[in-house]
Amino acid sequence: MPSPAPQPAFVLIRPQMGENIGGAARAMWNFGLDRMRIVAPRDGWPNGRAVAMASGAGRLLDEAGLFDDTAQALEDCTYVFATTARQRGLTKPIVSPERAMQMAAEKIAEGQKVAVLFGPERAGLENDDIARANAIISVPVNPEFASLNLAQCVLLTAYEWQRARGQIVHHTDEMAKTEWASAMDVEKLAEHYEAQLGEAGFFFPEEKSEGMKINLRNLWSRMPLTRADVQMLHGVLRQMVRWKTRG
Repeated sequence: MPSPAPQPAFVLIRPQMGENIGGAARAMWNFGLDRMRIVAPRDGWPNGRAVAMASGAGRLLDEAGLFDDTAQALEDCTYVFATTARQRGLTKPIVSPERAMQMAAEKIAEGQKVAVLFGPERAGLENDDIARANAIISVPVNPEFASLNLAQCVLLTAYEWQRARGQIVHHTDEMAKTEWASAMDVEKLAEHYEAQLGEAGFFFPEEKSEGMKINLRNLWSRMPLTRADVQMLHGVLRQMVRWKTRG
């Protein structure tokens, strides 16, 4: 069964290659989307090549809606986006994939049904398809090579949907069985190094020693140290002192 999460339907209009349909299914499921609709696939349906390419996302193909034309595929939709890389001479809002999926999230939250149209590989959507859309999604690609593979365009749009839902973690740190060092941990490390470096005559000449100590403490504060890092640095210094005094 489709997942319960509210989401837009991705509608593939007259797709030509089974591999691209399967790749689109895989791209959708990478980002939690599983509402696929297929309009008049060139090589018929079902398609063995689509199944092979979909890999673990074959369920989307089994559950995909199959339609004869674009109008039929959009009957229950209240807002439709059309993806295209070419100027079409039609008066419509043109939005980036990022903004489009933000709008989709807003409209779906209001209870609307949203669809995104993706055209066939050879020439993209026809004007008759785009005329049925409320807005155009334009991807900022290289104007000298604007053609996007179908599955790539689906992947890009699906990623923006994930971002619009606030489910993208932009930065995280894997702590590997440790935790960040506290201010006290770093203070003790600084004191240890100052004491040993002082004994070694590092802070010379005398009139520059205070500034050198401040620079050293500033170095520690700039480093994102974990407790494991602090323990290792203490151990490094202790071993160096032992080695120096061994003989």
